[in-house]
Amino acid sequence: MPVPEHQPLTITTRDSIEGIGQAQWEALAGKANPFLRYEFFAALEQSGCTSAETGWQPQHLVIQHGDAVVGVAPAYLKTHSMGEYVFDFAWAEAYQRHGLPYYPKLLVAVPFTPSRGPRLLIDPAVRASLETGDVPTLLDNLIADLGVHSWHLLFPDAADQSLLHQETELHRIGCQFHWNNRSYQDFEDFLTALTSRKRKAIRKERRQVAEQGISFSRFHGRDISDRVLSTFYVFYQATYLKRGQRPYLNKDFFEQVRERLPEHLTLIMASHQGKMIAGALFMSGEDTLYGRYWGCLDEYNFLHFETCYYQGIELAIDRGLARFDAGAQGEHKLIRGFEPVITHSWHGIVHPGFQDAIARFTEEEARHVMAYAEDALNALPFRQAGPDQ
Repeated sequence: MPVPEHQPLTITTRDSIEGIGQAQWEALAGKANPFLRYEFFAALEQSGCTSAETGWQPQHLVIQHGDAVVGVAPAYLKTHSMGEYVFDFAWAEAYQRHGLPYYPKLLVAVPFTPSRGPRLLIDPAVRASLETGDVPTLLDNLIADLGVHSWHLLFPDAADQSLLHQETELHRIGCQFHWNNRSYQDFEDFLTALTSRKRKAIRKERRQVAEQGISFSRFHGRDISDRVLSTFYVFYQATYLKRGQRPYLNKDFFEQVRERLPEHLTLIMASHQGKMIAGALFMSGEDTLYGRYWGCLDEYNFLHFETCYYQGIELAIDRGLARFDAGAQGEHKLIRGFEPVITHSWHGIVHPGFQDAIARFTEEEARHVMAYAEDALNALPFRQAGPDQ
């Protein structure tokens, strides 16, 4: 429904997903994207993974036209910058050096999930009536009401970006690597698209994994037993402990996802001599496979690449999914057929001096990111049309 000029939109917050309600959330978010499902946010909150104690206090946005809710968005009051994958630690340190508070900040994002997608879940008719600066103005006013110092919107899709362009807001870009399924029939069909040298290199990596006596099994949804899930969770914890960090997610969260979102969940477990040695968790959406978490206790040659990437590619082909988003960073994905993708974030900084300084930083950073992505495109392993290379 179009928004009359005499009755502008308003924006408020709720401190839990339950405060919005499943029916209202699903009416705007749908059920196609696993990271926008009501059950996903409820599992995060009910397991205690997103809370004031963890520095992820839910503060979900509710956009209203009069009494009618016409938009929602996942949002959090953050007291640190961990688990976001758009790094602003240097910004926070600069504030601290000048005796200014950077936290709390308002984060519009999916926790612990650097995957592109809708963030502003707005009724299509209302969205069509919005002008470019309307949403940033609403967010600017909201952070003043909340008493926070900035807002940050991470990994929006193209539709959301069109609502965020405004001179006073800061645009930041990054680069990830995603795999595209060009109607491949199987993994070998994908390999035929690569140059001969890269094709041989991947086959050699996969052969070395097999020669170590490692095999793989898939487990889906509620078919994932407690034993398999518990084993995977040990591997997941190890990934963080090796870096001296505590894991963001607890076992209760994974158990809830298994029960509440089984259609989206797959575990691929690697075994050696009858014992599980590594595992990777995947979530699937309408047309995209998301590789999210992985772990192992002992090191084996090429096990990470096989478990996280090659097994994921095979899963995407088997499911007929168009894309495989294997997570943030990792230019080692490039030679394995993952292509550079530009990601975006938008930032509303209140302090005028820091807004100018950060704007200069993001402009310089963007030049480097675009050059990096261009170099990556030129390094892709796909063969050109004509004779095999």
